[in-house]
Amino acid sequence: MNAAYDVFDIHHHVGRAFDALGGELASHAEEGAEFARVELADRIRIMDEGGVRQALVIPGHGYLRPDGIAATRRVNDDIAAYRDATPDRFPAACGIVEPRDGAAAFAEIDRAADELGLVALSFHTRFQGVSLDSQWILRYLERMNDIGLVPLLHAMDDTPEESLWKLAAVARRVPDLTIIALDPFSGFEATRQCFHVADIAPNVVFDTSLSYNFDFIEDFAGQFGAHRVVFGTDLYSTPVGRRISHLLPQIVESQLSDEDKANILGGNARRILGLHS
Repeated sequence: MNAAYDVFDIHHHVGRAFDALGGELASHAEEGAEFARVELADRIRIMDEGGVRQALVIPGHGYLRPDGIAATRRVNDDIAAYRDATPDRFPAACGIVEPRDGAAAFAEIDRAADELGLVALSFHTRFQGVSLDSQWILRYLERMNDIGLVPLLHAMDDTPEESLWKLAAVARRVPDLTIIALDPFSGFEATRQCFHVADIAPNVVFDTSLSYNFDFIEDFAGQFGAHRVVFGTDLYSTPVGRRISHLLPQIVESQLSDEDKANILGGNARRILGLHS
């Protein structure tokens, strides 16, 4: 564990990404109770070695949907069960709804909050077949705002479905809703764009996933406030995920105040998600 800071990682995926991104398909060895045991043990080991005490768990967005919204319901049931099995390490879970389910997804949004106790919903439109500024996503965000769910919008600018200008456009449509952007600092140009998005959309908070270093984020925090940054690693299930982000020691060694470091490394995320340390 990190001795100086109580670290909370806002970006842990339970599942695979490679099935949908040109990698090898999951094998039978990556199914069943034994794999689930190994997956959990590996995740906790990686967290311990990296100095992370707790994390928000999110399903992987590359899951198959041969039976449509029923598959999404199972994914949300599974992530709630994952949280419940190890609540000291995973005190909160995030679900998924699919924009191509249209109005049928509203019932799943409500079920995620009321029955499953999920605190957030994740959108990763490169996997979901729509643009980030989809009108269905906007309607879902309005419902989430009404019932207290936090939106996590993946905004990896090198894929057009998740362009940062679309993140800004969406955020400006729901100015009273805090939106957490995942993967926004994924390259130099994207990082520079984040300064503009932060300026015109003050309700967006940015996670650190996929940034190649913390230097520009440190400048970002100095300009817009450390409350606009949360620590995230985009860790996936084994065998994809093998280590915690290299950014954590850079954050600890930065010139930010101890209070700002503590907030970036856990305080901000816990506050937004309504969690106690």
